[in-house]
Amino acid sequence: MISPFFTDLFKRISNTMRLHRNLILAIIDGLHLTFNEDRYADKVIQILLKRDKRWGAKDRNFIADTFYEIVRFKRLYTEISNTNSPYSREDLWKIVGVWLTLRGIHIPTDWKQLEGTPTRKIKGKFDQLTKERKYKYAIPDWLDQLASQELGSQIWTKEIEALNKPTRVILRTNTLKISRSKLRIALDKEGIYTDILEDYPDALQLQKRQNLNHIECFKQGYFEIQDASSQLVAPFLEVKPKQRIVDTCAGAGGKTLHLSALMENKGQLIALDIFPEKLYELKRRVKRAGAFNIETRAIESSKVVKKLYGKADRVLIDAPCSGLGVLKRNPDTKWKLTPEKLEKVQQTQLEILKQYSRIVNPKGKMVYATCSILPSENQHQIKAFLESEQGKNFKLEKEQTIFAHKSNFDGFYMALLKKQ
Repeated sequence: MISPFFTDLFKRISNTMRLHRNLILAIIDGLHLTFNEDRYADKVIQILLKRDKRWGAKDRNFIADTFYEIVRFKRLYTEISNTNSPYSREDLWKIVGVWLTLRGIHIPTDWKQLEGTPTRKIKGKFDQLTKERKYKYAIPDWLDQLASQELGSQIWTKEIEALNKPTRVILRTNTLKISRSKLRIALDKEGIYTDILEDYPDALQLQKRQNLNHIECFKQGYFEIQDASSQLVAPFLEVKPKQRIVDTCAGAGGKTLHLSALMENKGQLIALDIFPEKLYELKRRVKRAGAFNIETRAIESSKVVKKLYGKADRVLIDAPCSGLGVLKRNPDTKWKLTPEKLEKVQQTQLEILKQYSRIVNPKGKMVYATCSILPSENQHQIKAFLESEQGKNFKLEKEQTIFAHKSNFDGFYMALLKKQ
């Protein structure tokens, strides 16, 4: 008996659709790159979708949906197909055969690679394995145990179920150029239909997944693609126009651009990162967004940070983390993460908190944020920081954990601290 969770997933592709060999071959090539060569799934899918210019929107959606679902449920599908790493070409075909069987999609009789697919055995193993959470939601043993200990078994089960559902495309209105209501009208004229998210003042949700890079609204910088939960971080910092703000882990700048909009382009916004190439991408986005109060600085040495000690009204630390809150969009994270990597990330988080908190001026404020739902990366880090020498002059004003099973968006944590 297939559970409602999988029934909902399997509805997304018609049982009667006609399979095309070249689409399946693209998926298998993508699985090889992700499973055997440890390539990131989001980078792999970009390569796959550019493979054949003749593919239409339905073809591309089929490839993306199928590829991500198999990556998401890797442990379940490989267990059913009795395959192990490294995966041969034959193994990858077996995995696809499991996916097709569970989808109820007719397997073409002339496809030799799928000849003899044991459909009854597959369904039987599926029913047996999905009685256990670690197989049903495809989680490594160590991660299932850790998250269950930290969150409680009931919350973790709800959370991993939500995180195993595909993400939706959310836009953030660039209020430096346009209002949300006007953006929605402009998108509608270009055939892009959206819904308003009431609890997120700048957000619009696409009614269906579409490529937006070519439309005029994107070229004009009227919006950025940004998950709804991520859109809550910048306002949490309580920024005001004319302040000096430092975004210490800016990356490609999604939250930096949001901060600029909240500052109404007034004041100084310094974007720091240890990776110069990410700041190059931010510069490109800054130009499109019309955010001219942003200055980028690569952290090439400790001097870059030390020069800012005590000089910022607000500091954002969007810290490196496990990424467990964003499994919807990066499902391969759970296969790349290890206990050793998680421990190293946690050490880095506390070091960053201690160092970058020195940038806050007297009576200034700081937000520590992660895209993780583990207390060991969040509340425990704030507690350790406040008990440290560097944190003794800070006070926790408020904190919030955003769970995917409650919000239907990414999982996030945010803590606002004020310097006394």
